[in-house]
Amino acid sequence: MGDLILRAATDGELSAILEFWQVAAENESRPPDTPEAVEALLSRDPEALILAVDGARIVGSIIAGWDGWRCHLYRLAVAPWRRREGIGGLLIDAAEQRFRSFGGTRVDAMVLDDNPAAHRIWAAHGYRRQSDWSRWVKPLPAPASSSPIL
Repeated sequence: MGDLILRAATDGELSAILEFWQVAAENESRPPDTPEAVEALLSRDPEALILAVDGARIVGSIIAGWDGWRCHLYRLAVAPWRRREGIGGLLIDAAEQRFRSFGGTRVDAMVLDDNPAAHRIWAAHGYRRQSDWSRWVKPLPAPASSSPIL
């Protein structure tokens, strides 16, 4: 696997992360990613975005979101030219280790229904489709002010 390392993303990599997702993260129905959104993620939880890096190049990512109660996985992506090398599995394992360190007991993953290749990796790591839940989404308009409501 070359010089592959797994590590948390840094603020200086926002452009590279967004470029990587344009190539490696399928899903045309999701809202466009922005530097501000990734920056907000890293500001709130600096270790949530785990990258697989080979030399100076990002070749994989996963967002391991912990809200203090539940464990959520998003944006598992591996560079198309590096798939089937085990990078996705290493990222899943790293995310699960992060959750265990917080005391997490159950993980859910956002997986596209129309991505059988993704289904295989998740199934290989013990994940199963949950038949009694559906994801409901609602786009939020931009806030009128920048101050959060508490």
